[in-house]
Amino acid sequence: MASQTVLEKLAILADAAKYDASCASSGTAKKNSLGSAKGIGSTEGMGICHAYAPDGRCISLLKILLTNHCVFDCHYCVNRKSSNVARARFTPQEVVDLTLAFYRRNYIEGLFLSSGIVKNSNHTMEQIVEVARILREEHDFRGYIHLKTIPEADAEIVHQAGLYADRVSINVELPTDSGLTRLAPDKDARQIEGAMGKVKADLVEAKDARKRFRHAPRFAPAGQSTQMIVGADAATDADIVGKASRLYDNFRLRRVYYSAFSPIPDASAVLPLKRPPLIREHRLYQSDWLMRFYGYKPAEVMQATEADGNLPLDIDPKLAWALKFRDSFPVDVNRASKEQLLRVPGLGVKAVHKILASRRHRTLRLDDVARLTLSITKVRPFICTVDWRPVMLTDRADLRTMLAPKTEQLELFAA
Repeated sequence: MASQTVLEKLAILADAAKYDASCASSGTAKKNSLGSAKGIGSTEGMGICHAYAPDGRCISLLKILLTNHCVFDCHYCVNRKSSNVARARFTPQEVVDLTLAFYRRNYIEGLFLSSGIVKNSNHTMEQIVEVARILREEHDFRGYIHLKTIPEADAEIVHQAGLYADRVSINVELPTDSGLTRLAPDKDARQIEGAMGKVKADLVEAKDARKRFRHAPRFAPAGQSTQMIVGADAATDADIVGKASRLYDNFRLRRVYYSAFSPIPDASAVLPLKRPPLIREHRLYQSDWLMRFYGYKPAEVMQATEADGNLPLDIDPKLAWALKFRDSFPVDVNRASKEQLLRVPGLGVKAVHKILASRRHRTLRLDDVARLTLSITKVRPFICTVDWRPVMLTDRADLRTMLAPKTEQLELFAA
């Protein structure tokens, strides 16, 4: 077999990495190369373009696999052992050279590195850590590094990854233990959560050390995250929301990412034939936001689901909850608490803060609220102002139909 060029490897391993959603670079410590004779890169500032795909994924990182060879045979993974795909493998030095070359051309702000399991988990994890070590120690690279760690690897090797990386992540893969057992027989849910627990302990220990010792080493300053595949098994949105909530509570995760299952070549018969609607992934991100920024409890988000346990696709979960609990509305924008205002469909966190600040100085009218939101139509049924009361609008049987976004066929050559 002829040896592959670096560009040929890049074509294969960049494509193989596209299924991992957890590549956002938020939350890291600020670093730059100012005042350094040899340092290169930064996590923010001029020359770094934070680009996002339409579905919210960050695309400003060099996002690749070290290799797509794998000894595991997870049914949902395109790189599984039994998959008939082109294979490639980088050396650590090749990944380093690519990262520096891409950064110098201002294509990227950093590196997102994951890998299939080659030989064994420890060997693969050591190779991943070596990439980060060379970048940090030999090139004084100060850009963002996100390392996808392997739960089956030795805890000390994973700890080394955290000393070099801005963020580390361990994928829980699927929302339910039964789904993981069925679709990823080589993985163990308890082992995955045990590895996440060890990373959490290392994060807490490093934070305490930084308080006591100014020059104590940082450990993954952007924290840890994880990813769940949506639609590969029978898990409902209620199951996924419950799992995400437990992960946030137990492991202090920065983010849980949701990735809609994509059918893969030569797929196993146990997998669904069609991918779930991408809007389902979007609704899960919205529910995640409700728990993290709007004060909703997981049980309340689950109350927004329909009879099948899934969130409605035609309306967002915040509106779905409000329609189910209309007795909580309307709320008076001039008197309601922050918590009550955050429940109003169409009002975001910034809008609520502006309402709270504005009403200290004057009584708000409907026009004042309209200037703070993108759609006063969605807000009106759920609020009162000095000059507006919804009267019977809140209780209309067809309110959901009125507020659901209208679907329309786009015209290719429309003016």
